[in-house]
Amino acid sequence: MPSLTHGDAIDILIVGAGPVGLALAADLARQGRRPVVIDGKNEIAWSSRAICLSRRSQEIFDRIGAGPAFAAKGLPWSRGKTFYRDRLAFELQMPCTPQDRHAPFINLQQYYTEQFLLEAAEHSGGHDVIRWNHMVRSVEQHADHVSVDVDTPDGPKRLTAGWVVAADGARSVVRQALGLKLGGDSYEGRYLIADIEVPGIDRPVERHVWFDPPSNPGSTVILHVQPDNVWRIDIQLDERDGDETLEEEHLLPLLQAQLDMMGVTAGWRLIWKSIYRAHALTLDSYRHGRVMLAGDAAHLVPIFGVRGLNSGIDDAHNLGWKLALVAAGKAPPELLDSYSAERLRATRENLAAATKSTWFMSPPTPGFQRMRDTVLSLSSEHRWASELLNPRQSTAHVYDTSPVILHDDCPDGVRPGSVVPNLPVRSNRH
Repeated sequence: MPSLTHGDAIDILIVGAGPVGLALAADLARQGRRPVVIDGKNEIAWSSRAICLSRRSQEIFDRIGAGPAFAAKGLPWSRGKTFYRDRLAFELQMPCTPQDRHAPFINLQQYYTEQFLLEAAEHSGGHDVIRWNHMVRSVEQHADHVSVDVDTPDGPKRLTAGWVVAADGARSVVRQALGLKLGGDSYEGRYLIADIEVPGIDRPVERHVWFDPPSNPGSTVILHVQPDNVWRIDIQLDERDGDETLEEEHLLPLLQAQLDMMGVTAGWRLIWKSIYRAHALTLDSYRHGRVMLAGDAAHLVPIFGVRGLNSGIDDAHNLGWKLALVAAGKAPPELLDSYSAERLRATRENLAAATKSTWFMSPPTPGFQRMRDTVLSLSSEHRWASELLNPRQSTAHVYDTSPVILHDDCPDGVRPGSVVPNLPVRSNRH
């Protein structure tokens, strides 16, 4: 794949080849644009990371040409169980029917997500849509373009782009180059995240949560089943636990204790590990002149309720059609202001919901801890208490305050700016 040459003029430059940047590239290419994606890595990231993909994200994948691959590999789920110590405290059942095209969620390792979106982007935009080993060093805005200095395999280059989208993650180089800072809250609680391969066990694909489990008293444990006999296990760490918890002599006994509690006797092996800390952060605007920011470059959302990656996919889909029209000269640049307004409000909604979940999963004060434990104790006998354990998973945002939404007559039950509800369709063709 050829390197970009010095002074190359690019229609739309996307920085970051994660799920958000690749989804945007696929969307733009299907609408006739020629985006270029650059990334400092030499290939997709082969680590599991975000694994839960919402119905809304699946619908977006359909629209950008990646849907069949996700449907074939992802594991659908709509149920969950929450335990307090050794007893069932709450059962989650999200609305769905066998006739629905998509389950409320599918589980899929992020490297599959990136691979499927890369294939969709290359199918629509050509195999030169992405350039690996291209690291951004500086960004300079002008009236009619953006200059981006990049280290490439062939040496330093200056690229010229009509528009730039920063989708380069939590440590966004583009965001830093513009002097922008995320604002909000970060939480002290940390989670050990591990993927293990457990062959030969057919475990239900459900969200399982244990509060104060016998395997790790005082902690919270989350489990999801992924394709390829892989289980994701998240374990809340004690405040005194340091990074040495990632060392196998500390990590393996923690995981084995959880498996013993579950009655799992099969052999298993560790295939990936990390430590996670919850952040509820956002920029005040996602458009800065000719540069847009999306995904973790624009906001960091706690994982609880699986809103992080899914909100980034929504960013890409919201921005895609608007940027395509503006770049083609078919809409004024002011249309891009609606991307920022709509997605910023969606982020604040996500942050509010995810923060409540974070407080419940990792209580911030002794008083909150006592209140949570009281709810858990009452949950087996009182339905009102068990309903407080509902994780309230990610849902599609309603853009009812968007500057481009016109409020006119609409069908009952459909709010302006909302996703059209799933409806059965009957064909009269024979």
